Amino acid sequence: MPGNRYYHGPESDHFDGLRFFNPGQPTTDRSLFDLLRWRLSAPRSDWPKSVAVRRVKPDARVDRLRITMVGHATVLIQVAGINLLSDPVWSDRTSPFAAFGPERVTVPGIAFDDLPPIDVVLVSHNHYDHLDLMTLGRLHAAHAPLMVMPLGNDTIIRAAVHDARIAVGDWHDQIEIAPGVATTLTPATHWSARGIRDRRMALWAGHYLKTSRNGSVWFAGDTGYGDGAIFRDLRHRHGAPDVALLAIGAYAPRWFMAPQHTDPAEAVRIFADVGARHALGIHWGTFPLSDEPREEPPALLAAALAQSGVEPSRFPAAEPGSVYHYASESAAKEPCEDKRIRPK
Repeated sequence: MPGNRYYHGPESDHFDGLRFFNPGQPTTDRSLFDLLRWRLSAPRSDWPKSVAVRRVKPDARVDRLRITMVGHATVLIQVAGINLLSDPVWSDRTSPFAAFGPERVTVPGIAFDDLPPIDVVLVSHNHYDHLDLMTLGRLHAAHAPLMVMPLGNDTIIRAAVHDARIAVGDWHDQIEIAPGVATTLTPATHWSARGIRDRRMALWAGHYLKTSRNGSVWFAGDTGYGDGAIFRDLRHRHGAPDVALLAIGAYAPRWFMAPQHTDPAEAVRIFADVGARHALGIHWGTFPLSDEPREEPPALLAAALAQSGVEPSRFPAAEPGSVYHYASESAAKEPCEDKRIRPK
């Protein structure tokens, strides 16, 4: 039997020696029959070809916490003088093929050449809408950032960006990225693959970013809700984040997507489970990846917040180019529009 092409390490409660898995959660594996059933029954997409975006040019450095939405799962986090990007994608398609696959309908909220100096890239997993080798190569050439990621993803990136600075870890590992700034890799209920023969051979994760004096941001990555245990455990281990970046799109049809992607109502449940002070709805409206209409996620998010009695300003659906400022004292005010691993 062929081995794991990305990672070699001891078995654990989420790695069987060949593949990673989600302990105690519904399976994310889908058969070819399931995929064909979905695609043959999918309604005709009513996504627009393009949606206008107001682009912004960020300041070079920010002390207090500022978050700018770029698009999909790409977010610029500026805090304590450090600039970080989550799952950066500036490509026009999320696909292994340049001419095929989901095509961007919103340009990035920040033009690539308008980026401030990028110090750190946070990678959650290896799906093409999250790990874009072309963008990572451009970032390395222009900024040489530290790239932080879960196990196995480093193999994929090093094959394309040979001298990239990479720090890699397992769930619950803490990685120091600057004095007083660290990220902890957090469990997610998801899966990974770059092709048809590498399913679950690289790990997936979120990132819980903590600073010594400017608050905390949890980028959840892609995840299903499952029984919610991983989110309640996150709050127990790390405390409530000041800001949570939560996916609200790519959820339909539920029979296919529920184990791997939350819908807006489940995102609101996660918001409550982790006790976040604020959240931003991401992972919607940029690439047509699933069956829901483009404008449905914000509408369902608003309904779920109203049903839960949560003030809408605490959890908006982030549009590309939108900028959110948070107070320095643990982001307590409203926004305006453990192991240690050393980098190697």
